[in-house]
Amino acid sequence: MPHDSSSSRTAPRICPLCEATCGLVLTIEGTRVTGARGDRDDVFSKGFICPKGASFGGLDEDPDRLRTPLVRKNGVLTEASWDEAFDAIARTLPAVLSEHGPHAAGVVLGNPNVHTMAGALYPSALLGALRTRALFTASTLDQMPKHVSSGLLFGDPNTIPVPDLDRTDHLLLLGANPLDSNGSLCTAPDFPGRLRALRRRGGTLTVVDPRRTRTARLADRHLAIRPGTDALLLAAMTHVLFEEKLADPGTLTEHLQGTDEVAEAVRDFTPEAVAAACDVDAATIRTLARELAAAPTAAVYGRIGSCTVEHGTLASWLVDVLNILTGNLDRPGGALFPLSATARAPRPAAPGRGFALGRWTSRVSGHPEAKGELPISALAEEIATPGQDRIRALIVLAANPVLSAPDGDRLDRALADGLDFMVSVDPYLNETSRHADVVLPPPPPSQSAHFDFAFNALAVRNQVRYTRPAVPLEPGRMDESEILARLVLAVSGMHGAEPEAVDGMIIERALGKAVADPLSPVHGRDPAALAAALTGRTGPERRLDLMLRLGPYGEGFGTDPEGLTLDRLLDHPHGTDLGPLAPRVPEVLTTRSGRVELFPAPIAADLPRLRRALDTRREPDALVLIGRRHLRSNNSWMHNVASLAGGSNICTLQMHPEDAARIGLADGADATVTADGGALTVPVEITDGVRTGVVSLPHGWGHDRPGTRMAVAAARPGVNVNQLLDGSRLDPLSGTAVLNGVPVTVTVPARAGTDRNHT
Repeated sequence: MPHDSSSSRTAPRICPLCEATCGLVLTIEGTRVTGARGDRDDVFSKGFICPKGASFGGLDEDPDRLRTPLVRKNGVLTEASWDEAFDAIARTLPAVLSEHGPHAAGVVLGNPNVHTMAGALYPSALLGALRTRALFTASTLDQMPKHVSSGLLFGDPNTIPVPDLDRTDHLLLLGANPLDSNGSLCTAPDFPGRLRALRRRGGTLTVVDPRRTRTARLADRHLAIRPGTDALLLAAMTHVLFEEKLADPGTLTEHLQGTDEVAEAVRDFTPEAVAAACDVDAATIRTLARELAAAPTAAVYGRIGSCTVEHGTLASWLVDVLNILTGNLDRPGGALFPLSATARAPRPAAPGRGFALGRWTSRVSGHPEAKGELPISALAEEIATPGQDRIRALIVLAANPVLSAPDGDRLDRALADGLDFMVSVDPYLNETSRHADVVLPPPPPSQSAHFDFAFNALAVRNQVRYTRPAVPLEPGRMDESEILARLVLAVSGMHGAEPEAVDGMIIERALGKAVADPLSPVHGRDPAALAAALTGRTGPERRLDLMLRLGPYGEGFGTDPEGLTLDRLLDHPHGTDLGPLAPRVPEVLTTRSGRVELFPAPIAADLPRLRRALDTRREPDALVLIGRRHLRSNNSWMHNVASLAGGSNICTLQMHPEDAARIGLADGADATVTADGGALTVPVEITDGVRTGVVSLPHGWGHDRPGTRMAVAAARPGVNVNQLLDGSRLDPLSGTAVLNGVPVTVTVPARAGTDRNHT
């Protein structure tokens, strides 16, 4: 049917489809999004857009998106009303917990939660209502090592420095491919353009990656390191800084403790000692360290490829150690701590509570918690293994661990046979949500408000933007914030109360703390009067207004008349620029010592394991597996958008020509890949873009299970790379699954009379 262009209008919207958070201008005809372009007036992204953002409309009106709740009746998921759905939850889930205790409830939070306003505002209230310790998130599949290392160094796992991309003279990237990922733990619209600008102003870009990625092709230097050895390389660079007296923390020196202990700890990690393990020669390692120390400004940035390995936390720690020792942490052009508009206002420097690991452990395998979370690799055994506190009820918010976590087949069986009750908040009936007893579908992005709580705290420039829904909520839909608020009420014995009650309680609690705090601008004032001053159409907007007013740029309920409020933010639909990142140490430090604790005890205890890696023997023809990112995808949750399918967004086993020839594989032929968790057969893509001894499969595929409703994804299902993993390989400090550098065997698919194995 042709569109009526006379009814066309435009609306701003922040893109929720990756960490770049680009500003979009949506074209809307009636209530349909018919186009999306970059917002040239956006204060942060300035018009940049990627294929995901351009496909906003296709994702928004995907016909496979669920539009009404599903409730399992007589074993079959059936369309139901919202009241029926929440009645079922309120009737069943509290009864399970009453009989078996709070830890019998598990909660799984998926990656999309940090891309929605509701996903940031309500999970903590849900966890508080449940009182469970059985929390599992996507962080133990990607970024938890960085949280742990930041917690140990700075006292807060969310105090994460980001590279000052726009001012640095020298950037060393490890395991990061921002030309495809658009950045990770570093929110930077047009990351590719920022790297090109670095090159144009005479800066140096070095990329360390087993693949010659699009980012590596842009670099001045690409080092095809052996997967999983990033920590060895970084330790050797640290050794060189001490050996050649190049370490100079500068103004940070007075805020450090443990520098001498680090020097002693890396004494054995000489470039010559690590060269064979890393497959990077000693002279190059020394050059990397010298160039880093000599650059006017520099930053080291490590991401997924350096985190999802057996020494992921050590690698993340050493990234910051190098930034600190070269004087580049907390200075312009180096690595700085963003200050978001909803952060706690800066306080005088003082010792804090610090950060602790292992405050409790998982029930079956005894994995220590990190940041209040247990390894998602342990979820299946926590459901399937009998005993006290076995997980019997599961709430899954925007997660698909059957595809994203190791050994999805085992988790698939556990979800099917081991639970008394399961709730899934998801727009799709996917590989995980198909097991739920109740599925609660949030509306499409155009019908939702958007504010980036998490990503503004990781942005390369301080700024603040908010967009209200571009399209009215469709009849029969429920806003995601209301869904999660009603879920909190249903599990807490308040079923039937108005959802605004949840926001009201949170606002009351926050204001109570603020007025009791001598350092707060509202100390001693009446919390009821402050609450009455909040503006906003909804509970979430009133909470946002509260955080803005009490934040570092806020008006403080009259203390600073020029400061931020929700109304002032709404007056600037393309955002408000808050300036470049600035030095913030020591105010960010919350360690017990009040200093950067450069050599924390958990790191010291794990270093012997890294030393043992120096002696690991590898067979000449051994193969290891790594993942890869696609520009036109984001984990498993965009494979159902037709406009993003195809092109380079395909599930193939990339392999170097020499390895393929040795095994006897041709381009496009099938290969069988075998590892700890099982075997897969997948088409081969022969390319010299991946180094010898390495094969690569993308993450998030395997859409071939029955009972899903994702037609586009099912037509090109690919294979689930995580099924090759049995979940036993974890970084011990963070509980993060080892997804890269995993030993595999690749063979020609078995035929009569054929027996050819290569590991």
